Amino acid sequence: MIKKMALGFLLILVVIQFIRPPKNISDAPANNDIGMVYEIPSAVHGILKEKCYDCHSNNTRYPWYFNIQPVGWWMYKHIQDGKNELNFSEFKTYSAKKATHKLEETVELVREKEMPLKSYLWMHPEAKVSADEEKILTEWIASLGVKVDG
Repeated sequence: MIKKMALGFLLILVVIQFIRPPKNISDAPANNDIGMVYEIPSAVHGILKEKCYDCHSNNTRYPWYFNIQPVGWWMYKHIQDGKNELNFSEFKTYSAKKATHKLEETVELVREKEMPLKSYLWMHPEAKVSADEEKILTEWIASLGVKVDG
């Protein structure tokens, strides 16, 4: 009985490898990117690209383990949730009020170490935002006239 269950489980694992989620890679020019709204210093752009864009843009860099299911499905859901919350590739489509609010939230979540997510940092420790990077990001957002308490 246990052999049949193990074989069934193994068969399911093999079959699900052929059911893959779509990848978050856009070939389209980023006409709505945050860089079309604000002038972004290279240091800030680097921080956003390295720390945020995998989950909060239309282009994700995929690690090898995305190809293993159900990990790929879990990552796909994570990316979709991240983009629904904040998408730097679609930032120009936000109203001024929503854009300001998203930037305020960005500072708050980075300061409180809620972003990047701890689950993301497990496999991507290089995505951790340093104190210097936090300061650069916060100062840039404040320079846009966005309230950044603290």
